[in-house]
Amino acid sequence: MKQIRNFCIIAHIDHGKSTLADRLLMLTGTISVRDFQDQVLDNMDLERERGITIKSHAIQMQHTYQGTEYTLNLIDTPGHVDFSYEVSRSIAACEGALLVVDATQGIQAQTISNLYMAIEQDLEIIPVLNKMDMDSAMPDEVKDQIVDLLGCKREEIIEASGKTGLGSEEILEAIINRIPHPVGDPDKPLQALIFDSVFNSFRGIYAYYRILHGSIRQGDKVKFVNTEKEYEADEIGVLRLKPEARKELGAGNVGYIISGIKTSREVKVGDTITHVDRPCKDIVAGFQDVKPMVFAGIYPVDADDYEDLRSSIEKLQLNDASLTFVPESSAALGFGFRCGFLGLLHMEIIQERLDREFDMNVITTVPNVSFTVHTTHNEVIEVHNPSGLPEATAIRQIDEPYISAQIISKADYVGGIMKLCLDKRGILKNQIYLTSNRVELTFEMPLAEIVFDFYDKLKSISKGYASFDYHTIGERKADLIKLDILLNSEPVDALSTLIHRDNAYDFGRRICEKLKELIPRQQFDVAIQAAIGAKIIARETVKAVRKDVTAKCYGGDITRKRKLLEKQKKGKKRMRQVGNVEVPQSAFLAVLKLD
Repeated sequence: MKQIRNFCIIAHIDHGKSTLADRLLMLTGTISVRDFQDQVLDNMDLERERGITIKSHAIQMQHTYQGTEYTLNLIDTPGHVDFSYEVSRSIAACEGALLVVDATQGIQAQTISNLYMAIEQDLEIIPVLNKMDMDSAMPDEVKDQIVDLLGCKREEIIEASGKTGLGSEEILEAIINRIPHPVGDPDKPLQALIFDSVFNSFRGIYAYYRILHGSIRQGDKVKFVNTEKEYEADEIGVLRLKPEARKELGAGNVGYIISGIKTSREVKVGDTITHVDRPCKDIVAGFQDVKPMVFAGIYPVDADDYEDLRSSIEKLQLNDASLTFVPESSAALGFGFRCGFLGLLHMEIIQERLDREFDMNVITTVPNVSFTVHTTHNEVIEVHNPSGLPEATAIRQIDEPYISAQIISKADYVGGIMKLCLDKRGILKNQIYLTSNRVELTFEMPLAEIVFDFYDKLKSISKGYASFDYHTIGERKADLIKLDILLNSEPVDALSTLIHRDNAYDFGRRICEKLKELIPRQQFDVAIQAAIGAKIIARETVKAVRKDVTAKCYGGDITRKRKLLEKQKKGKKRMRQVGNVEVPQSAFLAVLKLD
């Protein structure tokens, strides 16, 4: 156990985590030159296309230092705030962390938030200054920021470059010398923490775990404590570039187990694995249950695909434990699922993965947050979507979740950022100058306001320089109303939203204008209306497609033309009563992209 080191890499987006991981894998000979490709651990197509890490990836490396061979278990983590749950799980399986900071950009909001997570778990932090080969690097200035934040010595900061390989040897030395080896008792009963899992259509579910005490052998009878299910360990092993089988794994190791589990409900992230005949007395303190921030309905385009969609979401949940879902039905869209996400990017990625990995064609409704409604009968109801809202006369007050948002940016952009946050009903709480040109703003604002387009606007105002991080701070009373969208006097429940009274008129008008562009013309006039209760606040009309029935009447009496037009008018009226309007998927998505 003295030769094992478990560590993860934490940083903000685009600070070079995955590139640095590539360097370490090359240096330790874990991957050959032939197998090498950039960001080798980002093995999902989506990760490569977008250049972001979505999943945390575990991999084992062997490195010989001063004549002793060490086993290094690396977990590369995502940097985006929407995937912070992945980071918290990786941190729980490690004793140390590399804190990577971009020498050209300095410390960002997500760096700070991930760092606090690591410090809470008592991890040994090794600060690394990455991208030192860039012309725009500011090593002295950024080192000052790191010393202020960590309270470490300047000489402890390792200068590195993931691209050129500078400092990689020093990083490996620091990992071996500074990160403590795992502490565990190999003679105690088996106690292992599941930190991730993945579905394989041939072999069932692979559960990834970290052994805290005891050891596990191939063929052992094991039990998952939370689900109380018992299995036989068909295969155990370590995670190299591909899984490698082993006969036995001891305390402190990170590995995988295959036991022919077919149903995804039987594996829970944060569960404890132990032996059937010699169980451990207490379970590992797993991770706190994730609290979704944004809710949206996911419905199959074809109603017959409902069961396929359920099994697809279950398999996806195995690999992404922060996704939550419950069945629900909608008048317009039929049966589907109400899913909880950590943010809008998370929602977009899930939708993409359903399409690519499981070939599921789905419709996603307008995302919203959950509200607490106090009724006049002294009941407290949690409302996840507008259709669950009681009658307006039965509502005493509505509470909405608030967040504390930290924005770090250059001083030049403070004015624009403040205006954006105040427009979104934010309250400025604090303003600190970290250096002469970098300022940290703290706002309290409703979560519902940042769900839509806040992040995109923040990036464009600050020319990409602002970094944003938030955490929830409880609920407060809000003046919210339900805005319905009617097509031909029929409400489309998938488009209705709960919105602040001041923003309702403007938002309703913009949705109507947008839908007018997107809804294809029918044989009859389609009225698009935005309504608050019985009061219509905006209207647009999609004009009918008309055939020129009077084309064959040239000359003659006007009554001949009138007769034909009246006949057409009757037909259109009848058609309007029976005709229904198809709303394309692009219309649901367009609501998200309203400027």
